[in-house]
Amino acid sequence: MSVAARPLPTLAGGTRVAVAMFAAFAFAYFFSALLRAVTATLAPAFSAELGLSAGDLGLLAGAYFLGFALMQLPLGRALDRFGPRRVLLVFLSLAVLACAAFALARDLVSLLMARTLIGVGVSACLMAPLTAYRRHFSVAAQLRANSWMLMTGSLGMLASTLPVQWLLPAIGWRGLFWWVAALLMLATAVIALAVPHDRSAGASEAVPAIRYREIFRHPYFVRLAPMAFFVYGGLLAVQSLWAGPWMTDVTGYTPAEAAGGLFAINLSMLVTFFLWGVAMPHVTRRGLAVDRLIVLGVPVSLLLLVGAVVLGRPVGATWWAMWCVSCTFISLSQPAVAQAFPAAAAGRALSAFNLVIFLGVFCVQWGIGLTIDALSGLGWPRSIAFQTAFGLFASASTLSYAWFIWRGRGPSPAG
Repeated sequence: MSVAARPLPTLAGGTRVAVAMFAAFAFAYFFSALLRAVTATLAPAFSAELGLSAGDLGLLAGAYFLGFALMQLPLGRALDRFGPRRVLLVFLSLAVLACAAFALARDLVSLLMARTLIGVGVSACLMAPLTAYRRHFSVAAQLRANSWMLMTGSLGMLASTLPVQWLLPAIGWRGLFWWVAALLMLATAVIALAVPHDRSAGASEAVPAIRYREIFRHPYFVRLAPMAFFVYGGLLAVQSLWAGPWMTDVTGYTPAEAAGGLFAINLSMLVTFFLWGVAMPHVTRRGLAVDRLIVLGVPVSLLLLVGAVVLGRPVGATWWAMWCVSCTFISLSQPAVAQAFPAAAAGRALSAFNLVIFLGVFCVQWGIGLTIDALSGLGWPRSIAFQTAFGLFASASTLSYAWFIWRGRGPSPAG
């Protein structure tokens, strides 16, 4: 994969403006990640109040990712045409309304509609910043900013565990969503104040010829897509939902213990992404390719996933934390995909790749739930149903890694 060598434009205001821009984007992304993962902590409350099955929970959690995925292609065009600031302000306003609708929902259908709209509303919270970083930051700074944005996401997912568990007796899950709606309004105001205005011309002037058809057919995109779907999407599916039910239904944790386990998992992810951000500029200077890191790191996650399937009950929070940490190698693929295309097409490239990831989250998240319900309905023990569902997920992830290795033979694709 070749990287565009053209110099990036200088951000007016220098480091101070860059830091303020990062902080504003990160503040919004914190709540996007919290909303993504909070269903794992709230699953017992939803089941108790609304009688939701495992399949219902998988569908409810996955609805966020469905809404997220549906917006990726229009989002990419909008980011390249109108710029990240304006697009994110519009989308966050919708997220505020969607959180209020979720707080008012009284049945599964209304919950699904509101959660899908939440996914739509926060769908720009990572793509808008990454597009801005691609336009204004050096390659090393992009890798660092990407890792630290994901660190902020881990902080949001961390907040979705024990802190949410502690708040529930006081405000309930409906009150929680009212608070998130209010804080998203604050995040919108912070972005409006701290992020520089987008250029009026947009990116379309620079590369009018690049279309989604070319992006989806790009050799590097084709090589990474299956792992984006199963490995990256599967990481988010398990981290944001199925790690919690595994710990309660297979390992035997109480809901409070499972929330503590999720807190430990997300804390480990936060630390890992912070360290990736510290390390990436040094890794870049040493010339160690992202592809090489992915090739070396992903097999560790596959071995841990197979181990979880085989061992079953002994696999608790520590094991799932190690698995999630080992999966972070695949997160390096996002800035790598952005670098495979000109900066002016970064919105399209990143959104197309994100579409694959979040379709994967939706399919893996719902698929695991449907498999568990189907096998439980046939009389299988709950723990065996979980292990079988995760075994199918492990098989698909392994095949996607094999595809990445096979497609990597021969000359590197041109960027």
